[in-house]
Amino acid sequence: MSMDIHRAANLSGIAHGFFGRAGGVSAGLYESLNCGPGSKDDPKAVAENRKRVTATFDARARLATLAQIHSPIVHVVGADWDCPQGDAMVTAQPGIILGILTADCAPVLFADSQARVIGAAHAGWKGAVGGVLEAAIAAMQKLGATRIHAAIGPTIAQEDYEVGADFRTAFTAADRNYFSPAIRPRHFQFNLPGYIAMRLARAGIENITDLALSTYPPGNGFFSFRRTTHAGEPDYGRQISALMIKP
Repeated sequence: MSMDIHRAANLSGIAHGFFGRAGGVSAGLYESLNCGPGSKDDPKAVAENRKRVTATFDARARLATLAQIHSPIVHVVGADWDCPQGDAMVTAQPGIILGILTADCAPVLFADSQARVIGAAHAGWKGAVGGVLEAAIAAMQKLGATRIHAAIGPTIAQEDYEVGADFRTAFTAADRNYFSPAIRPRHFQFNLPGYIAMRLARAGIENITDLALSTYPPGNGFFSFRRTTHAGEPDYGRQISALMIKP
């Protein structure tokens, strides 16, 4: 089975891909390109899947990922990398692949192809509210980025993201425009990709692409924490979104 790789036109100057779940070796709940070491999948299968992703860029490259914790923590990635906790990475070094793992939260890839600076962020609602996107942008600017393009990858769509009224209290009154009433009383549908696009624009990013790929619907080719939860399944895989500056 070949890999299902989605790309954003506005990142065309940078090697990148938003990977679906096809093209790996994992089985069962994790079929097949599960790249999440935090899952209960066979570690050997996860390692092979990550090796296959790396090979689509450059087999000699190093894949950098994080122990993601829904925070605004951003790291500058260099030659020494030990998978610290955090939710965003930036680099100006060629040959390093920045990878974000998701299963409903939004992967956001950033690139300034002229300055040759890239970034990647894991943006669930908590990270987005906490400023992970702005932190990634600021870190890229410190490395010399001036014209940053951003692309929002596969994430849960508003029609599938029902939340309670207490969830909405974490947002300012103005930002509650990204909620619409749900059928159930005191419940809302939250527009995560729309909220992320707004935060990016507010931070000064003018070139933003939303791939509009929804993770939740069954059979759509992505892992989904919420779909797994609703189905009563014990665990779930993670897809990867990644980019690299070519040497």
